[in-house]
Amino acid sequence: MNINSDFAQKAVINTSDLEWSPSPIPGIKRKYLDRIGDELARASSLVKYSAASSFTEHIHGGGEEILVLEGMFSDEHGDYPAGTYIRNPPNSKHAPSSKEGCVLFVKLRQFNSQDDAIVRIDTTTATWHPGLVPGLSVMPLHEFDGVGTALVHWAPNTIFNPHVHPGGEEIFVLKGMFHDEHGSYPAGTWIRSPRYSKHAPFTKSEGALIYVKTGHLY
Repeated sequence: MNINSDFAQKAVINTSDLEWSPSPIPGIKRKYLDRIGDELARASSLVKYSAASSFTEHIHGGGEEILVLEGMFSDEHGDYPAGTYIRNPPNSKHAPSSKEGCVLFVKLRQFNSQDDAIVRIDTTTATWHPGLVPGLSVMPLHEFDGVGTALVHWAPNTIFNPHVHPGGEEIFVLKGMFHDEHGSYPAGTWIRSPRYSKHAPFTKSEGALIYVKTGHLY
């Protein structure tokens, strides 16, 4: 299966326009954003667990990154409410489940093989840091070998400088409305911009909260 598999091309998806696709596990559905491979795939997806659903224990050979968007996600190591950021390193294993149901943003098999950090961050209580321009606040989530992941809060009517992303940029809009000279992106929009892409992002009266990953599109 190949979905948005050419990383040299820009991809923009309003995930509210996608239908949920069944997975091999009853009660678990997915919305595909990009994917190279079948069940063992390099992939970015939204994943929906129905109440009382569970996944069999499995190993993540290339690592797994999760942002809990709704509900409560669980595994044998703990319970993770909405707003939790999770990194399970290469060759880690777990048996995930959800008692009440949940929706996740998930990235699979996209880790450097030397990136062995286990990360659990409650983004509802973690510290925000001032950004590079007034109105911008940044919550770093993880960084390794030039690949950075963060949440970025944009106050209303914030304007950022035009800039280039040599290693590409991936954005998932969590709240509000994000803009640049190429378009306007409401909550639920996923944007993948290739290496050396450039833009001049801004917000209007709604402001925005976005997940951002940079440096990883090679």
